[in-house]
Parts: sequence; structure tokens; C-alpha cells
Amino acid sequence: MKEALTKCGAVCRKIFGWGMFLSLLSGVLLFFGYIAALCLGGTAAAGLCEFLYTKMTPVMVVMTTVLILLGLLSMYLTGEKALTPEPPEKAEQKPLRLP
Repeated sequence: MKEALTKCGAVCRKIFGWGMFLSLLSGVLLFFGYIAALCLGGTAAAGLCEFLYTKMTPVMVVMTTVLILLGLLSMYLTGEKALTPEPPEKAEQKPLRLP
């Protein structure tokens, strides 16, 4: 059972990684789209900005939300604690000396 959950978590992590790559890539494309609109000016820029805001941005928001949930699911399935500090196993604790 544990091995199946680990394999499922690994698949979720792979999907999460590629999905976040695509999400970042679409963010870069969105940025350059607005830069192009700034260079174009006029009604063409307004049309481009309207397309980027109404069509592309909502898809990006939904995509990243689903991918974040998938990443959390993969962390849960594999038992990973990403943001939990762990003490070093064999490190010596030296007292802090102030000057």
C-alpha cells in the first residue's frame, strides 16, 4: 500500500513539475504580450490587452490553483514535509557568543 501511494505521489509530482513549468512559461508570454501591447499602442493594444486579460489570465489562475492542489496531494501521498525544519543529526550545538 505504501509503495502504491509513493508511486502515485511520484506521478503527481511529475505532473505538478511540468504543469508549473507551463504555468511559468505562460506568465512570461503574458508579460511579453503586455510589452508588445505597450509598443503597439492604440486600438490594437487595447484588443491585445483585452484578450490577455479575459482569455489568458483566468486560465492561468485556474491552472496554477489545480497544480498547487496536485503538488500538495503529492506531498501528502509521499509523506514529505517540505517546510518543516529538521535538526541536523550529528551537528554540535555551540553556544551563541555575543561580542
